[in-house]
Amino acid sequence: MVFYLLSMFGVAVFAASGALAAGRKNFDLFGVIVIAIVTAVGGGTLRDLLLDRYPIFWVRDPAHLTVILVAAACTLAYVRFRKPPLAALAVADALGLALFTISGAQVAEQKELPALTVVVMGTITGSAGGVLRDVLSGEVPLLLRQTDLYATAAIVGVAAYLVLQTLGFGHEPASFVGMGVVAGLRFAAIRWKLRLPVFRVSEEKSKSE
Repeated sequence: MVFYLLSMFGVAVFAASGALAAGRKNFDLFGVIVIAIVTAVGGGTLRDLLLDRYPIFWVRDPAHLTVILVAAACTLAYVRFRKPPLAALAVADALGLALFTISGAQVAEQKELPALTVVVMGTITGSAGGVLRDVLSGEVPLLLRQTDLYATAAIVGVAAYLVLQTLGFGHEPASFVGMGVVAGLRFAAIRWKLRLPVFRVSEEKSKSE
């Protein structure tokens, strides 16, 4: 029950981040709802499709859609009377990333898949919704920008979750630590601009230049 509520909280947070992103692009009400839904369920939908898991989680439990609509409506009501803090989108995205990454890893784990596949599925669940949000909003996906750690935070969090279980920690404490690692690393990356090294290729100039 605890993890179900946390999953719903993750859906709400990602829906809010989608609504904020759509609002900053001056989308109409329908556009805001579409972006909120895609952001909230995009990663989990892709995970379920890759794992041949049917029905898709939000089709099986339509309460996810209700949570998305309520979260989007609350976000719209809030920004109508107050300007959201500049960091609001980043904070909402970081929390959603943490919650969805570990829940996605747990789904893959239930399929008894190899550890590397569990890491990949957790990362997809946490980050794919944000990628779709950015693409539909006309932005270069945050995942691909030369910017603060994002998917790396998800990978490290799932790895920590799996290692702790291997060391004998219970499922629940390992999950909370994994979520904390994802969120903590993401917040640290935002605060201190932590980034991976950039790969550059210098092309040799032709003699005619």
